[in-house]
Amino acid sequence: MRFDRCRMLFEEEGFAKLQNASILILGVGGVGSYALDCLYRSGVRHITIVDYDTYEESNQNRQIGSEAIGEFKTKRLEELYPGIKSINQKMDISWVKHFDFAPYDVVIDSCDTTKVKLEIAKKCFRKLIMAVGSAKRYDASKISVASIWKTQGEALANKMRRELKKAKFDRNFTVVFSTEEAKCKEKGSCVAVTGAFGLTVCSEAIKKIVEAPKKGRV
Repeated sequence: MRFDRCRMLFEEEGFAKLQNASILILGVGGVGSYALDCLYRSGVRHITIVDYDTYEESNQNRQIGSEAIGEFKTKRLEELYPGIKSINQKMDISWVKHFDFAPYDVVIDSCDTTKVKLEIAKKCFRKLIMAVGSAKRYDASKISVASIWKTQGEALANKMRRELKKAKFDRNFTVVFSTEEAKCKEKGSCVAVTGAFGLTVCSEAIKKIVEAPKKGRV
């Protein structure tokens, strides 16, 4: 059977939690598409993705589905992963403020815009797993997981902490980041790292779901 080995690992109760969990992925590029693939293969049935971009040739070094140049990412990924839901929408501050995050057990933020990421953190920090700084690096062994307040060596996370402090926001949420020094100034990227970011995000989501108390939401 397709998920037999997942059931062996998570046991029936844990696997049932995965199948019943609802996960939202914000951004399905180099990180988000691999998080989607991992969650889908692990038995999660209720996945919603949000993106508004179309594939370009330059995406092909790191993004699942990117052979479909010119197509919307949401449309192509719905074809590759039957049963998922998609929202073809640009994620700006206004959209985040008005979107209802309540139905989701876990929210994965793999979008690129700092101001939007800050707004996402304020809106749903309790259920949030955020990816920061996967570009400009090629050493996957430097990937780490920590609270936003304990990240090290990552410029975007540092900036986010400063902005959150200015906003008098002191809540905690999980961040996947890299301690590797950036290797270039532009948006160079390697799937060894962006993909590993996505798989790490998936692992954190699985832990959050499987290890949650039996009663109540994640």
